[in-house]
Amino acid sequence: MSATVKVDIRQLPHAEGLALPAYQTADAAGLDLLAAVPQDTPMILAPGKHAMVPTGLTIALPSGYEAQVRPRSGLAAKHGVTVLNSPGTIDADYRGEISVILINHGETSFPIRRGERIAQMVIAPVVRAALVVVEELSGTGRGSGGFGSTGR
Repeated sequence: MSATVKVDIRQLPHAEGLALPAYQTADAAGLDLLAAVPQDTPMILAPGKHAMVPTGLTIALPSGYEAQVRPRSGLAAKHGVTVLNSPGTIDADYRGEISVILINHGETSFPIRRGERIAQMVIAPVVRAALVVVEELSGTGRGSGGFGSTGR
C-alpha cells in the first residue's frame, strides 16, 4: 500500500509547455523528469562526458521527506546513459531548480531533446540517525569482512 504526500511544484519559464512529472503506471515508484532544453538546440552528450540537464522545475517537499533522482533503466540499457550521482538527493529545504547530472557511458553521442524523459524522481521519507559513540561494536558472523567477503 502506498501513501500520498503533497508536494508543491513550480515550472520555471524555460519549462513552459512541458508536462509535469508523472507516474507512468499505477504502481510506478518514480515520477519521470523531462529535459527542459531549447526545442531547436538539443544537448549533445558525447561518449564519456557528463552534463547537468535542466528540468525547469522547483519543488517544496514537506519536512521529513526527500526526493531521490534515479536513472531510467531504458536509457542505461539502450544507450549507456545514466545519472552520474545516483541517486541524487533533493533535501526538503532546497528550493532551486532540479537538474539531472547525466553521463554517457555509451559509444556514440546521445542527443537530449526537449521533453525527453531523462530520469525519475522518487519521493521518500527520511529517517535521521542518532549517532552513539561506543567503545566496541556488537559482533556478527561477518565481522569486518568487506568487499567480496560474502561471495563473488
